[in-house]
Amino acid sequence: MDKLFFILYGAVITLVYLLALPFLFWFSKQKSKYTISIPARFFLKNNRPLKPNGIWFHSCSFGEARAIYPLLDKLPIEQLRLSTTTQTGYEAIVQKQPLQSRYLPFEPLLFFWLKPQKILVVMEAEFWYLLFALAQKKGAKTLLINARMSDRSFYKYKRMAWLYRKIFAHIDEVYAQSQIDKERLEELGATNVQVIGNIKLANIAPISKKLSKPKALLVCGASTHEGEEGLILKAFATLKEEDPTAKLVVVPRHPERFKKVSLMVEAFAKKHHYSWHNYSENEAFNSDVVVADILGELVNIYAISDVVILGGAFAKVGGHNAAEAAQFGCKIISGEHYFNQRDIFNMIEGIAVVTESNLARRLQQHAQLIPTKIRERTNIKPILDSIQLTINNE
Repeated sequence: MDKLFFILYGAVITLVYLLALPFLFWFSKQKSKYTISIPARFFLKNNRPLKPNGIWFHSCSFGEARAIYPLLDKLPIEQLRLSTTTQTGYEAIVQKQPLQSRYLPFEPLLFFWLKPQKILVVMEAEFWYLLFALAQKKGAKTLLINARMSDRSFYKYKRMAWLYRKIFAHIDEVYAQSQIDKERLEELGATNVQVIGNIKLANIAPISKKLSKPKALLVCGASTHEGEEGLILKAFATLKEEDPTAKLVVVPRHPERFKKVSLMVEAFAKKHHYSWHNYSENEAFNSDVVVADILGELVNIYAISDVVILGGAFAKVGGHNAAEAAQFGCKIISGEHYFNQRDIFNMIEGIAVVTESNLARRLQQHAQLIPTKIRERTNIKPILDSIQLTINNE
């Protein structure tokens, strides 16, 4: 029955791929962020197969790719094989293994692209049936790490539980973030599930350089999404009425929005007679508002921030990693939609969760906020032990 499903799934996903090709070609020409990733993933442009017989890690986004750094640092670089599905994810993995980092091809292309590996380690929720099935068929031990199942995701996945049972049949070990994640994953068919916490807390990204803090209250609007910058700017204008020296740095989550956010801030600053500039042009925080329009600076900015308004949770995105700011004791304000970061939030003391309508008032009351503190870190040793055992048995 599994063989029949394998054949049927392969046929259906190949048909979907062929039908989508014209649209993918057109879409790759529309946005700069897709001009490399779509040709690489769907047309294999400049995307050679990974060298065989290695330790293959697959992650999706920039944050997930950065989260596996502590694991990568413990393993021989010559054995590392890395893949991702996004442009920002690729920028993160290529820093660790420039020669063996690739965009993961769409599933039908894996039939002839995927080479035998010793082990496949997949981060979080990258549930690609053919990725696991083909890797395992070619001899790889398969691991799913930092596995989570939010309330919203679990409801959706349960409606296709038959598919996820087929996927989990090809996953040898699962390392879950929490007990509730473990129970939900097992209900969907996962076996050999171990709870080790969120690996994003195992080794939080440190600062890469020391920035000069302005002699004023510095508010950071971090990892913001569409609609959140306007909300934060409005709240900041209210704060400025009471504290004219306060400063704001806005850090959009996605680089393709840098220009749009800069134009928004420019109009806002003109309306309120504030000064502003882009961080790429001036790394000083001497304007009322600064737009951080380059990647890789957020942790450095957290280190000098007094208050962090964490994006991704006012928009219904699911939130972002609060631990990076909490390691510096920043006061953190978040929206209510942090469903993808539930476990990280539970491991941090002091995060203020507010509605959109209460953001301005809470920011005004920043003196009453509690500096955040991380309760505990995560032990990644079980994952490393499993990888090492596999290597030793080769």
